[in-house]
Amino acid sequence: MERNLENVKSKRRYNSTGRLEQARQNRDAILRAAERQLGERGYASATVAAIAAEAGVSVETVYKAFGGKAGVVRALYERDLAGAGSVPAYERSDAMRERESHPRTVMREWGFLTAEVASLVTPIRLLMRAAAVTDQEMASLLADIEDERLKRMRHHARYLKDRGYLREGVSVGEATDILWVCSSAELYELLVLKRGWSLPRFAQYVTHYMTASLLPEMTQEGPAETAPA
Repeated sequence: MERNLENVKSKRRYNSTGRLEQARQNRDAILRAAERQLGERGYASATVAAIAAEAGVSVETVYKAFGGKAGVVRALYERDLAGAGSVPAYERSDAMRERESHPRTVMREWGFLTAEVASLVTPIRLLMRAAAVTDQEMASLLADIEDERLKRMRHHARYLKDRGYLREGVSVGEATDILWVCSSAELYELLVLKRGWSLPRFAQYVTHYMTASLLPEMTQEGPAETAPA
């Protein structure tokens, strides 16, 4: 009797693991299909039925996993927001902030991360922006992610202020706005997608812009000192 119970428990663990793996595979297949369907047909013309058919799953599976087409778009955004590394970009950013002690190194690393994430996430953000003009659900989603991005940039700005890195006269609010612009889809769209800048050039530009706008000027000895009043 005890042996039979052990077999049942083992089988249940196996079945649970198998179901989780199947769900993960279905999710990945849906996102790949959605990325292609949305890229080729646009938000309005891409349908859940077409996404499901290409992914090889039922329409019900798509709705259970994502709640609908807008949910699929948000999942694509969150996937790309994590960047290209095995560790999400925001985790790498926070770990780097704690590890580095020189503000210019922090700016350089933020420039690299900004370019990495922008190269992945900008297409879906531009799709959201276009769809939001006529679709209220997408307009709400876009407003949500822009609010999340602004909060993240304020988080970075407060870090710079707390560390004493901000140039005199630059407030947390101004620093937030500058970082918000640097991480915008619009900046990447203008310089990379429309003007053909390479990703390294874009990363360098963002680094230089943040450094010049936020940090004290450098002298041969280090940051320029403020003249006494």
